[in-house]
Amino acid sequence: MSAPPSNPSTPLSSHGLKPSGKVHWNLGWEQLHSIAVERGEATLTAHGVLLATTGERTGRSPNDRFIVKEAGMADDVWWGDVNKSISSAIFDNLLEKTRNHLDNADQVFVKDAFCGADPRYRMPVRLVTEKAWHAAFMHNMFVRISPEDAETHEPQYTILHAPELQASPSKDGTNSGVFVILALDRGLVIIGGTHYAGEIKKAIFTIMNHILPADGLLPMHCSANTNEDGSALFFGLSGTGKTTLSADPNRALVGDDEHGWSDEGVFNFEGGCYAKMINLSEKDEPAIFATTRMKGTILENVVLNADGTPDFFNSSLTKNTRGSYSIESIENRTPDSMAGNPKNVVFLTCDAFGVLPPLSRLTPEQAAYHFMSGYTAKVAGTEMGITEPQATFSTCFGAPFMPRHPSVYADLLSSKIRKNNAKCWLINTGWVAGGYGASSRIKIRWTRALLNSALDGDLDDVVFVEDARFGFSVPTTCEGVPDSILQPRDTWHDKKKFDGTANVLAQMFIENFEQYSDVCSQEVLDAAPKPL
Repeated sequence: MSAPPSNPSTPLSSHGLKPSGKVHWNLGWEQLHSIAVERGEATLTAHGVLLATTGERTGRSPNDRFIVKEAGMADDVWWGDVNKSISSAIFDNLLEKTRNHLDNADQVFVKDAFCGADPRYRMPVRLVTEKAWHAAFMHNMFVRISPEDAETHEPQYTILHAPELQASPSKDGTNSGVFVILALDRGLVIIGGTHYAGEIKKAIFTIMNHILPADGLLPMHCSANTNEDGSALFFGLSGTGKTTLSADPNRALVGDDEHGWSDEGVFNFEGGCYAKMINLSEKDEPAIFATTRMKGTILENVVLNADGTPDFFNSSLTKNTRGSYSIESIENRTPDSMAGNPKNVVFLTCDAFGVLPPLSRLTPEQAAYHFMSGYTAKVAGTEMGITEPQATFSTCFGAPFMPRHPSVYADLLSSKIRKNNAKCWLINTGWVAGGYGASSRIKIRWTRALLNSALDGDLDDVVFVEDARFGFSVPTTCEGVPDSILQPRDTWHDKKKFDGTANVLAQMFIENFEQYSDVCSQEVLDAAPKPL
């Protein structure tokens, strides 16, 4: 519908807006895509899929994201390099600029939705933007509302989105022309200077991640799937395989990025998926590949071939190419984006050092340790200046989106794991056999075989051996996987070099975890690796 609700419970004036241009209320994706193409915001692929590019910013801008430091909910924020504070005065100034910018836009698009599939815990949200394709992104990524809901929708949080508005660092107190600012007690987010659509959903997720723990719910940066034997969670940083491994033909997808865990089970925050497209192949990821030919999908920063088809192996714009599609685009999914309490919790890491086993079984204490560590590794060539693997630690496997102290989330996870007797696994989707540069990345079919065996209980009767350095248990065999890759040290020609590299990585874990040593139990601290 293009006209505003007959009697909107929350009109734009409640956000301090008085748009002079045309206002579009809750248009469907078909209309939004058409307008986006008509206005030159985006183009169409040969399959009729919307394609948008985001200019200089092709990913999140963590140095430009702030939370307003004012009394109230912000008192519980864990301030630091990730959760950076900004004053009320700076926010008020940029808020006024954002309002003026939207008021003077020739067209404004309003999109109402919910964050959270479970009606008991969902949060009503709103996006007000100057771009049709960003409104279409909101349509894909959040839980869609009915026309009846739209008439009475009262957003708890509203994003005022002005990608064409650039801040002036010297005048506005920002780090660059980009700003993403959350005002927790005001129910507002303002975004400017960046067209990267991921900022929209991550801002809302950050707020949800701050709110839910107060009610005993665990918010999680993870994907989830389920079958008749129970649901599984997949934690991991970008590039570790969350989306790929949760899209399983034998298990129904719950969601691919953010979930909540209540006493009743897990529920998706989203109404869609935001998958990485780089190196996507129909053979390895058929379900995700199919969405790239479905109208309604939005491709972001993907390069086209001369015939208008996507070239998913072209990273000339960015390695962070993306596809946004509604959850309904995945045939094998739960109908309500919900599932029961997890029976398996899986941590994914891309270990470029070649040290961690392809699969390990964790105790609850080891799970808490690795959850708070949030380890993966960057490899040479992915960023300027990186010439050898570098360890990356992102607590809770999603530090940029977790405003509270990591121990809050870790305590909730440990409690729910114990209460539900869930099994915990660490899967390395990266390298063994000498690490990055000396061998190929572990084959995805081997990772899937290990994962499926773990989830199906096929490893219950397999002999495990304890890793002397890291303490977790490693299987000695798994059907469909060469036994020779299961123990990483055995895959290295130079055993002394392995031991040296493994000790270096173990020490990195220890040094990173020092920041949490005063809030963890001795049992969790004892789960740290021990260099040999």
